[in-house]
Amino acid sequence: METIDSVRPLVPVLISLGVIPFIILSGKRPNLREGWTFIAAIAKFLVVASMVPLILDGAVIECTIAKVLPGLALKFRVDAFGILFALVSSSLWIVTSGYSIGYMRGLDEHSQTRYFCFFALSLSATIGVAFSANLLTLYLFYEMLSFATYPLVTHHQDRKARTSGRKYLLYIVGSSIGFVLPAMLVTYHLTGTLEFSGQGFMAADASPTVLLILLLLFVFGFAKAGIMPFHSWLPAAMVAPTPVSALLHAVAVVKVGVFCVFRVIIWVFGTDLLSSLHFDTVICYVASFTIITASLIALSQDELKRRLAFSTIGQLAYIVLGAALLSPKGMAGGMMHIAMHAFGKITLFFCAGAIFVATGKKHISEMTGIGKQMPITMTAFFIGSLSVIGLPPCGGFISKWYLVLGTLEADQWVMLLVLLTSSLLNAAYFLPVVYKAFFCTPEASLFEDKVQEAPPWCLIPLKLTALASILLFFYPQPFLKLAKLAVQGILGG
Repeated sequence: METIDSVRPLVPVLISLGVIPFIILSGKRPNLREGWTFIAAIAKFLVVASMVPLILDGAVIECTIAKVLPGLALKFRVDAFGILFALVSSSLWIVTSGYSIGYMRGLDEHSQTRYFCFFALSLSATIGVAFSANLLTLYLFYEMLSFATYPLVTHHQDRKARTSGRKYLLYIVGSSIGFVLPAMLVTYHLTGTLEFSGQGFMAADASPTVLLILLLLFVFGFAKAGIMPFHSWLPAAMVAPTPVSALLHAVAVVKVGVFCVFRVIIWVFGTDLLSSLHFDTVICYVASFTIITASLIALSQDELKRRLAFSTIGQLAYIVLGAALLSPKGMAGGMMHIAMHAFGKITLFFCAGAIFVATGKKHISEMTGIGKQMPITMTAFFIGSLSVIGLPPCGGFISKWYLVLGTLEADQWVMLLVLLTSSLLNAAYFLPVVYKAFFCTPEASLFEDKVQEAPPWCLIPLKLTALASILLFFYPQPFLKLAKLAVQGILGG
């Protein structure tokens, strides 16, 4: 495997940081301000995309910023798994930026300059996590993301927003400082390094009890992954504007959480160690509990964004389950689900926001017959639903297919039952929304005036992500290639 020393991994991180002063200076000129946002988003994506051919050829790209201690450095390393995540987040930043314009202007939201500044900072931290070469770098950017997204969660600055913001920080920062930081210190003490390795670097001769405690500290400490019982911050964060919800639930925050857990399971502990101690089964059951419980709770939610939030909790656990299966197809399916779920779920959140902008309605019970008023939005919602459920012709089918094959490969029949049951539950909480929207007649009081589709800046992004969800079914590359390449790197040590 060729290792290339280059500053290129640092560039996407700096692009988002560098654009913030320009956004601030353009605060009184909205078109220019959003123009800077688009320039940065497109530039970031192009730099990330430029590294994809090198990674597909089997190379890795490294960039060391500073050496802190022996075996401890602030360092970037671009591999197949990292570039997959960076490709998803950088591409969807462009779309979400466009959607933000339609949503924030459509509702005449306050503090839009501050919003776009912290949005850029959040994407900088996300890429930093994706390209981290070790636990130290990953942890620093993880915390940076936590604090960067707090002003977005509390954007409305009312009592409900502040209460939810405190809960957000308590769970996200409290768990990382209380669980992850001590686990990192013990790990460094045991191994003398925090550098990610294809077959893990955890001390195999350590006490199994200590290793299990460390594993659980990492899994629950990265609370952005939403693993129960450290999940309730996620529905609470729904007080944020819908573009923020889309950022939280599809692109940045939650995907950073499962990305970190995936890194720890495979690149810190390693498949051989986990399999020999049967810790993989423990994580499988933790993920399975979250999948089924979150899906059942989603069934009872009438507020659309809360239903989507609990759906996200369950879908994130799919990714953790894929890692814990330790089978090649299971791991590939988990990696693929980062991308497939992102495009499907961001479509659903875009639709929820478009409905709110056009009608002011948040609850599913108030959306009966809305499909006849907003056919484009609800058709996109249907496509996003199919992808999250895992049905063709949408990309979610590909990742779930690999996860199912992974359970068979790992001889985990209980996990197979969990996946199939949860897919039925996914259908049970999404398809009735679509049915009521298109095939039921609303009460006269629901839509007193004729409802029109949301503004174009809201409508175009959800069309693009819905179309992408379909295209990913027929053309899952390069995500599938990158996932398979990452798995090959793991199995090859």
